[in-house]
Amino acid sequence: MTDTAEKTIHPDTLAALEIIKRGAEEIIPEHELIQKLEKSRLSGKPLKIKLGMDPTAPDLHLGHTVVINKLRQLQDLGHHAQFLIGDFTGRIGDPTGKNATRPPLTEEQVKANAQTYADQVFKILDPAKTEIMFNSTWLNALGAAGMLKLAASMTVARMLERDDFGKRMKANQPVAIHEFMYPLMQGYDSVAMQSDMELGGTDQKFNLLMGRTLQQQNGQEAQVVLMMPLLEGLDGVNKMSKSLGNYIGINEPANEIFGKTMSVSDTLMWRYFELLSFRPMSEIQQFKAEVEAGRNPRDIKVMLAQEFVARFHGQAAAEAALAEFEARFQKGAMPDEMPEFTLPAEDTGVTITHALKETQLCPSTSQAMRDIQAGAVKINGEKVGDKALVIAQGETVVLQVGKRKFARVTIA
Repeated sequence: MTDTAEKTIHPDTLAALEIIKRGAEEIIPEHELIQKLEKSRLSGKPLKIKLGMDPTAPDLHLGHTVVINKLRQLQDLGHHAQFLIGDFTGRIGDPTGKNATRPPLTEEQVKANAQTYADQVFKILDPAKTEIMFNSTWLNALGAAGMLKLAASMTVARMLERDDFGKRMKANQPVAIHEFMYPLMQGYDSVAMQSDMELGGTDQKFNLLMGRTLQQQNGQEAQVVLMMPLLEGLDGVNKMSKSLGNYIGINEPANEIFGKTMSVSDTLMWRYFELLSFRPMSEIQQFKAEVEAGRNPRDIKVMLAQEFVARFHGQAAAEAALAEFEARFQKGAMPDEMPEFTLPAEDTGVTITHALKETQLCPSTSQAMRDIQAGAVKINGEKVGDKALVIAQGETVVLQVGKRKFARVTIA
């Protein structure tokens, strides 16, 4: 957008646009978004902002909240949030990024997951400005005739333009017919909801644009598509994923959220600030300047960790998590609460490596040996150097691996 074009736009719209574009990867098309914002400003009628999520897993992590946060920002600008739970499409499974057909979920699984989704999103969204919708409402009503009509609106050639379908076909991997229906049904959701704008991740581009196509075919004004980037996990490399273990779950205990956030690299911290924090970008830029001038980045990271804990557990929990963190890592104290295990003695006790494996502090005895050699293992606060150390029968000890893993173990 040129400077000349910006001068013709109302200052309130420009201010809103700056907030909406924060962290966004792509807006299709941006000029239509500006037109919709101007129209909304003049009419006083809020835009309908759609965000759909299939309830395929019960718990959300920070990676999921990137787009939910954007929906909250749009709510704060006065727009109407349409949070769509794909209870119908969830039974099919989104084929995006998959190299094989996903097994369908049962109706019971979908209902259970949908309830937990609804509970979790209101930790971020304003309930008074959010309409929870379920796509079974209109997709069940379509029936066989409606589904055939929907299928007739798109060609196979267009479907094969989708990257994951094309790759699977070239690799002679099966693509089930019902998978072709998924983007069509997601697009039809936008028709049924008459959405003005749809949010999603960059991996959803094909599905999101399908909504524009089907709205135009049905005589509606096409929605604008806003895509947010996929969030890197704690490793700073791979997409945040529960299966990779590089995630921060929003239902995790406050101390776990705080500790995991503090483990994020000083570089990745700024990415998390931009995509996950509700602090103004001007304030974040000030933090950056302070770090460049010599301020310890840990001070800034503490504020990010507290913001996350306060969002999901409340301000009191955030203060307690900070106190716990300072006690553990700055004063060397142990946490008050930790997992407890009772292990049966073998002869006169249990080897340290076996105890570390059985308490899941280490995934294997070989990893336990490596951690001991690296100086990462402590027993009752004292570093362990002997891989053959035996914890005697009748003893209760505290085992520690690294800075955040603790377990209280009794040898019976």
